[in-house]
Amino acid sequence: MENSEKGEEKMKKIECSCKKRLPVVIILIVVLLLGNIYFFKKYSNTKKELGQIKPEIIHESDKDVNIAILDFFKFFIGKVLESEGEVDFETRLDLENAVRDLHDEEILEQWKKFTTSENEEGSQEEVRNLMKLLISKIRIS
Repeated sequence: MENSEKGEEKMKKIECSCKKRLPVVIILIVVLLLGNIYFFKKYSNTKKELGQIKPEIIHESDKDVNIAILDFFKFFIGKVLESEGEVDFETRLDLENAVRDLHDEEILEQWKKFTTSENEEGSQEEVRNLMKLLISKIRIS
């Protein structure tokens, strides 16, 4: 009997300590749950703000590309199409660098086709193609 009384006593102590810890555990669970709700709302708001900012960033990037293309276009027209004679080496070098600064492989390839044209008729065709390509690269949003 003595063993069973000791066992019952231990069980009462365990139950008593569990009852003391129960409010602490409940409070801890509630705090963790509220923390999760708080951080979820912060995450949602940040995601929404990022969604609003992202198009502005893309729009600014489009602006930069458009400006670069238009600057090259004006430079090309002024130095090549409006020239009275053959374009000098320095101008050709400046034009080549301006094309490379656009960082567009398609425009660079079309530029190479233009500069490697063997006759005037081929050059005129490639200039038209280059102009069409430049215009098609301008982004309007």
